[in-house]
Amino acid sequence: MGLYTRLCSGVIFPLHEKLKSHNSVERLHELEKSQYLPREEILALQAERLRSFLVDIGTHVPYFRDLFRQLNFDPRQCRGVEDLQRLPFMTKPVIREQADALRADNAVALMRYNTGGSSGEPLIFYIGKERKSHDIAAKWRATRWWDVDIGDPEVVLWGSPIELGAQDRVKAVRDRLLRTWLLPAFEMSDDKVREMLATIRSLRPRMLFGYPSAFAHIAEKARSWGIPMNDLGIKVAFVTSEMLYEHQKKSISEIFGCPVANGYGSRDAGFIAHQCSHGSLHLSAEDIVVETIDPEGRPVAPGEAGEIVVTHTATRGFPFVRYRTGDVGVLGTQECSCGVKLPVLSEVQGRTTDFVVAADGTVIHALALIYTVRDLPGVQRFKIIQHSLDRTEVMVVVDSRFGDGERLRIRRDFAARLGESVQVEINEVPEIPREKSGKNRYVVSHVKR
Repeated sequence: MGLYTRLCSGVIFPLHEKLKSHNSVERLHELEKSQYLPREEILALQAERLRSFLVDIGTHVPYFRDLFRQLNFDPRQCRGVEDLQRLPFMTKPVIREQADALRADNAVALMRYNTGGSSGEPLIFYIGKERKSHDIAAKWRATRWWDVDIGDPEVVLWGSPIELGAQDRVKAVRDRLLRTWLLPAFEMSDDKVREMLATIRSLRPRMLFGYPSAFAHIAEKARSWGIPMNDLGIKVAFVTSEMLYEHQKKSISEIFGCPVANGYGSRDAGFIAHQCSHGSLHLSAEDIVVETIDPEGRPVAPGEAGEIVVTHTATRGFPFVRYRTGDVGVLGTQECSCGVKLPVLSEVQGRTTDFVVAADGTVIHALALIYTVRDLPGVQRFKIIQHSLDRTEVMVVVDSRFGDGERLRIRRDFAARLGESVQVEINEVPEIPREKSGKNRYVVSHVKR
């Protein structure tokens, strides 16, 4: 670690966090100790924090005060996830309807946030300093797993209006001190991508952070233009907020000359899991309880796929308790060989809307359709929208290599997977806009599973 990086991680950033009344530095030190505890001690620590959290929100949050009374639920008796499962799920509609009642009566300095609404359900919620401190500390811990730290030069390719709208003078000074450069992921024209690649080459960052689709896109552009990007000394590319596909991981790793570390989380549910250098997605289990459920809401066993449900114990000001994320994943059954004893999320399969439904009701992972379109000559970008059981639209940005043969291949493969009766519309468009958040989604299904 260089001298300036040590100054940033040991002095400048801790001072910044103290001025913001965050306890992220103290939380980091706790997390770096607890990650090596035996699994049973980590789960005991989780249960203790869960119990304290439930007691607190049962006292100060009107919604949960009333709910616990109605269910005759005593949070002081909660011993872990089995007792937690007596409570109903939280969903976006519940949060919208109960927003005022979900705010703690002793909450201070809550900040308003919202999701991008890529699923058609934008959500307004609030985050306090405890949650921010946890998220910072959890991400910081994972950064150090890869031998990089706060203060190492970093390029962030992001599209959130919150971050991109906050480029005031103070934040600009802070980012320069911490050697962080933010590039907008909204506009991906060839001219903008050339500027991005030139900026990355000039900065020679130690790490990258952003959307996998955005980094894969600029990586492939660099390949096609013959711009070398693997000689910059980049140690790792952290990607998050979208499904990471194997072809994206391969492109980023090959072209930037570094490993790719996946992270799983969301703005509403928090930073849930981070990948270590041995390839495991470790859950931030000290503060976050993760369940997986089937479509009827019943728990599924580790090793089986289910919808991810999150309880974040650092959200006392505006609690997230048994929150249905809409994502599908698999809880691991084995410990990782890296030495970190945190539980593992062995697989993230995507959002429930990243699955499509065949005409006969069979649920199919979107990869069955994605690979057909992605591998066709002439396809630059694409998006698949399942409007109904009998109608699926394929939007494509193409070049001169795309023709009748490619259209026939899409219709033939989609018919084999979705059913011969399904209408497949192929629409050539000049551009496919990203979501409001700057993310890219390959597949959206409006069919309920």
